[in-house]
Amino acid sequence: MTKYVVSGYIGFDNFGDEAIAKVLIDKLRQENAEKITLISYNPKKTAELYGVNSCEMLKFLPEIINSDVLISGGGSLLQDVTSIKSLLYYLSVIYSAYLFGKEVEIFAQGIGPIKSKIGQFLTKIALKNASKITIRDIKSQELLKSWGISSELVKDPIFSVELPQKHNTGTVGVQLRSWNGADERFLENLAKKIQENFADKTIEILSLQDSADLEICKKFSSILKKYNMESNVYYNLSVNEIFEKITELEYLVAMRFHAGVAGIKAGVKTLMINYDPKVQKLAEEYNLPLIEINSNDFSKEFDKLLNK
Repeated sequence: MTKYVVSGYIGFDNFGDEAIAKVLIDKLRQENAEKITLISYNPKKTAELYGVNSCEMLKFLPEIINSDVLISGGGSLLQDVTSIKSLLYYLSVIYSAYLFGKEVEIFAQGIGPIKSKIGQFLTKIALKNASKITIRDIKSQELLKSWGISSELVKDPIFSVELPQKHNTGTVGVQLRSWNGADERFLENLAKKIQENFADKTIEILSLQDSADLEICKKFSSILKKYNMESNVYYNLSVNEIFEKITELEYLVAMRFHAGVAGIKAGVKTLMINYDPKVQKLAEEYNLPLIEINSNDFSKEFDKLLNK
């Protein structure tokens, strides 16, 4: 029996990463793991939520020393667009595992973009020594291939989640997150298009990580009121509650990668807002309409959504 440590963006109440953690825990339990420890920003909540061991993000060394395998992933951990500090942290966990002779697996990750030379150098070495690498998109696999690293292409773990039975209520979901480009101009243009195309629909605005989403979701709800559109803002939702909400939608306009994945999985007509390369990759792979966040005209994208 094997003792696992899992490193990921866990404990931040982010829908996508928490859903991935749940999928991975279920998978390891099916494989009769002796012990599962999640490195978390909120260890107490994580332990209670999943029924596993958990440790603080900067106190992972004792857990790695007493483990057999480190699993890094899923999501987009190995990139420096968000922050070079974030990349170096997740690499430090991987290198710590190597230092103590542990096996390292990379689980369903999207790799990059990595713009810094030091980040590229350290990531290449870390991945070349991994015992197993699974990658969630073709562009990440191509990047690794250019580095001389082989990997297995898999679907994002959320595609394996068993969703509630779809119950289409004719509702339009809007999922937003704070981002530099998502300014007043962008929100006004989006509200106009929502009003033009869905004046007769119920609008539900979904916050999938309240610390980053809730403020902009409430702001967008206020802007919709200017166009005589009533909406409900949903927040503080569990992973299962979010899945239930998405399965009830007819249309989804989303920024977050995993909101899009859930929409695709649930068979919802989905339009993505491009704020990150991983969102563009998803839209291209599944032929989803894609709004450029700095654009002033979304007509073609909404036409494509309505005609899907």
